[in-house]
Amino acid sequence: MTVHFLPALPVVLALTSLLSPTGRMHAAEDTAKPAAKPSGMLLVANKGDQTLSIIDPATNKQTAAIAENGNTGHEVAASTDGKLAYVPIYGDSGVGKAGSDGTLMRIIDLQKQTITGTVDFGKGLRPHCPIVCAKTGLLYVTTELENSVTVIDPRTQKILGSIPTGKAESHMLIVSHDGRRGYTANVESGTVSVLDLEARTLIKTIPVSHRTQRIAISKDDKLVFTADQVNPQIVVIDTGANAVKTRIPLPDFGYGMSATPDGKSLLVAMNNTCKLGLVNLETLKFEKDLELPKAPQFVLTRPDGAVAYVSCDASAKVAAVDLKTWTVASLIEAGKTADGLAWAATE
Repeated sequence: MTVHFLPALPVVLALTSLLSPTGRMHAAEDTAKPAAKPSGMLLVANKGDQTLSIIDPATNKQTAAIAENGNTGHEVAASTDGKLAYVPIYGDSGVGKAGSDGTLMRIIDLQKQTITGTVDFGKGLRPHCPIVCAKTGLLYVTTELENSVTVIDPRTQKILGSIPTGKAESHMLIVSHDGRRGYTANVESGTVSVLDLEARTLIKTIPVSHRTQRIAISKDDKLVFTADQVNPQIVVIDTGANAVKTRIPLPDFGYGMSATPDGKSLLVAMNNTCKLGLVNLETLKFEKDLELPKAPQFVLTRPDGAVAYVSCDASAKVAAVDLKTWTVASLIEAGKTADGLAWAATE
């Protein structure tokens, strides 16, 4: 499904002319494409449409919208071979809000573009954030109403067990690259839980704020980042000490985050001001921002490090940001209230 391309220079120049020197976007509909040659496809969980979009990154066009056949899935993960997508069905509300409690996770065949399996959690748990560990091949899903992370064998589609987080509203999860540790952002308690994924035990809960959201990890696994929702700052956790290392002030409240593959930067969606911020991970200081469409949510950096994708919830779009030029290279039409993103590698 991958098409390799190299855009014409005049197209890139035309886009550049639409941006001010500070990187503010003047056009609502940009159509130029990033210059990199991607190998894979972008997946988008559309909360409002209850669909999963497949985006061809070579054309920045949606090639399919697959119905999830249930309530709303907020997040998505891809299998290590890029053939399957895992979409937990959260329910029809937001974290901590009244609404339905999802009980299922859909498994979608990306070639056939259809649901080929379902994991049933047995009761309403609001399953939310799925992570496939490249090191172990296991699938981890936050099961919010049980204050836990559920462990699944994706080959058999069977639940193997669960790991307690010790706190309510364990909404988002990140797994270390070595597959040994997991970290959850526990929203209302303002804590981060540190999990031993091998022993399936809780190591520690770290207080970070009165309320927190989203979570990311550095390329070398030494730092974990979560977005303080009381003060506009990123809380940085030293994973060796399992303690707060420092706090990085932001010009606005952060939300979704992603560390770049080169280990140099942390990209932060700033929802209120509709911008993408860049934090220098060598200095641990905020450096610059870029204007995006309304309500940026999830940030995903492509494995080649050339492009970052940012879902823009209220805009039904995904912004493709060229990280070399720090410009919005394309606005991709996705589904209503686009949220979670994943990269399905095809090679």
